[in-house]
Amino acid sequence: MNVPTNLKYTKDHEWVLIKGNEATVGITDFAQHELGDIVFIEIETVGEELGHGEVFGTVEAVKTVSDLFMPVSGTVKEKNEELDTTAELVNSDPYGKGWMIRVELSDPSEIDALLDAEAYKKLIGA
Repeated sequence: MNVPTNLKYTKDHEWVLIKGNEATVGITDFAQHELGDIVFIEIETVGEELGHGEVFGTVEAVKTVSDLFMPVSGTVKEKNEELDTTAELVNSDPYGKGWMIRVELSDPSEIDALLDAEAYKKLIGA
């Protein structure tokens, strides 16, 4: 499993890339592997302020549909429009072209509660 060290992680298998007061969010390589072939991503929360742990969208795979949870509180500023037509980017490049949303942080201190790469590896048994 690919677990980049420059990212933060959640127990719900989202990854977070922090740049200043902005977070880019997606699902981890482990999550996309567990879900299988992803066929649809639904994100209708652009412009909304959501709290930590709230649902920001759903991911539909051949096997199942799963909620996507906010790893930090903030306003959803942008979604990855490419996923509307090529959801499989989450399978092929979960940490790059498969990113899902960009969030303006409302409480940067929440970053401290996220897992680092080593802690996430322990969580998934990698």
